[in-house]
Amino acid sequence: MRRITISVEDDLAAAFDQLVQQKGYLNRSEAFRDLVRKELGQAVMSHGKATWCVATVTYIYNHHERQLANRLTKIQHDHHDVIISSQHIHLDHDNCMEMLFLRGRIDIVRVCADAIVAQTGVRHGNVHIVPADIKSNKATHAGHKHVHPHS
Repeated sequence: MRRITISVEDDLAAAFDQLVQQKGYLNRSEAFRDLVRKELGQAVMSHGKATWCVATVTYIYNHHERQLANRLTKIQHDHHDVIISSQHIHLDHDNCMEMLFLRGRIDIVRVCADAIVAQTGVRHGNVHIVPADIKSNKATHAGHKHVHPHS
C-alpha cells in the first residue's frame, strides 16, 4: 500500500471529517479510498472501458395499473440471462416495490433496467450499476455436469 499526502482547505477538511463520522468510517483513509473507487468506477463506465457489471433496479408501481404487472414480468423473462434474483414487497393495498439484481454486460443490463423503469405506471425507479471484473455469468467445471453462476 502506498501513502499519499493531500492538502485541502480547512472547510473542506471539516466537511470531510463530518462525512467520515456520519458514514461510520473508522478513519479518513477508508473513506477516501471509497470515494476514489466510486469515481474511478464511474469514469471507467462513462468512457466505455468497463464491460461487465452488477446492478440493482428498485421500483414502485401500482399493481392495479392496467397490464403493468404483465409487462414487467415479460421484460424480466426477456432478460432472464441478466436478472439473477428479484424481491417483491407489498407496500400497501395498491403499491408494490420490486428490487431486481442483475449481472452481465453493461450495455445489456442498462437496456433491461431502462426498459423496466420507463414503463408507464412505474412511479419511482432507481438503477444502480457497479462495474465488476467478471467475464461471464455461467461456468462449468471439469468433472461436474452442471452449470451455475459465477461472479
